[in-house]
Amino acid sequence: MGSPEKVDGAGSQAASIDMVENGGTQHAAIPDLSEEDRAMEKRIVRKIDIRLLPTTAIVYLLCYIDRSNIGNAKILNSDTGNDMLQTIHITEYQFTVALMLFLVAYSIFEPPSNVALKVFSPHRWLAFLVVGFGSFCAGIGGTTNAAGVTALRFFLGASEAGIFPGMIYYFSFWYRPEERASRIASFLCSATLSGAFGGCIAYGVGHMNGLGGLEGWRWLFIVEGAPSVVVGFLLFFFLPSYPEHVGWLTAEEKDLQVRRMGIHSTASKEKINWADAKVALKSGRLFVHYCTYFCIGSGVASLSLFSPTIVAGLGYKGLSAQLYTVPPYAVAYGVTLFAAWLSDRLKSRGLIAGTSFAVAAVAFIISAALPGDAFKARYALLCISTSGVFGGLPSLCAWVGDNSRTTTAGALATALNVAFSGPGQIIGVWIYRKQDAPVYRLGHGVNAGLSTLAAVLSFGLMFYYRRLNAKMAGTHELRWIS
Repeated sequence: MGSPEKVDGAGSQAASIDMVENGGTQHAAIPDLSEEDRAMEKRIVRKIDIRLLPTTAIVYLLCYIDRSNIGNAKILNSDTGNDMLQTIHITEYQFTVALMLFLVAYSIFEPPSNVALKVFSPHRWLAFLVVGFGSFCAGIGGTTNAAGVTALRFFLGASEAGIFPGMIYYFSFWYRPEERASRIASFLCSATLSGAFGGCIAYGVGHMNGLGGLEGWRWLFIVEGAPSVVVGFLLFFFLPSYPEHVGWLTAEEKDLQVRRMGIHSTASKEKINWADAKVALKSGRLFVHYCTYFCIGSGVASLSLFSPTIVAGLGYKGLSAQLYTVPPYAVAYGVTLFAAWLSDRLKSRGLIAGTSFAVAAVAFIISAALPGDAFKARYALLCISTSGVFGGLPSLCAWVGDNSRTTTAGALATALNVAFSGPGQIIGVWIYRKQDAPVYRLGHGVNAGLSTLAAVLSFGLMFYYRRLNAKMAGTHELRWIS
């Protein structure tokens, strides 16, 4: 996987930072902080948390609701013949193609979107994307054929592509590496929370079927798309771009923020550097990160899009199937927050990610082996597999940015990491086939194999970074997060 990359410019600053060991991993220490400075640092982080975490959590909640609600629309009011597929005569194959093209756009537009975030400033670009995906989501409610649904899903994917990697990159301007996983989890958990909210909203909107001459699934897209447009416009005015531009930090706090951020403190001033971009594009170790995300992408997509279908296969029908999608995501929400907190606490990414994915793999294996009438056991395993898949994501997402030495490399590496999940998610779109209901052995089996590989790669990266750190013992080189 190669040796540590040499860093120019920002790297000279890094060389002056003392290194300390903590829990088997190593990270940069902040020099010359008095007790008063440490108290101020806590106050700064608290101020940042209060302003950024609720906002980014709401944005990603809306983002994930708008992308995954098509799974609810597929079966909404199906018992009365008013679901999406029956109303506009879409076949299962056409429906799956629409899901796939969303992911194609998602993979293509992630890297350029992160570069655009740097060019146009975070608050403007993120606001533009949120308005875009809300508009396209609401527009699906007015479609009359498969072509319209497919086209709007493609543009929805293009708009949402920059949200997740963009917010991870955005956090690198505000938080130190060992602070990021739990903060990433604060908005990433919105993905699991969206599954719970989405089921509840779909249940309520299902009772609007026929209101105003519109089917319930049309109302679902409109009701869930419109708030995103409103929030997007608000972001233009209320989301800060960089710490040095805000009025709610004093001059003294801004100075300490620069000191505590170290090599990341110049993020807003650095221009796009193609030499650094080449490092992100050619580094072997980063491609192992990307492949890990590719593997777990199948579970992320299939559980997000097909949970209502899987639940229906467990014997729950009609609107009650929407409600039974809530508990797996509610459990995963708590597990993901705890796993991210533990990752920051232990300053260990690979251990948490690998363990989480291993748990998911075991749950998928058992689900594939159980008989079709083991409804309660399969439902419990759905909760466990969902928690395992989502539980390791904050650590995995923070990890690639933790070990990027410049803002250009960080922007591209973060985007490429998530972009590589696209092909994995495309696999997830095709594996839960109608003919495999109700057990879905193929889907569970594929997810089991890919989750196992994700766990192996996570543990492998952990040991690789620890070996690099051992070789650098006694030097002043910047240590790698394992």
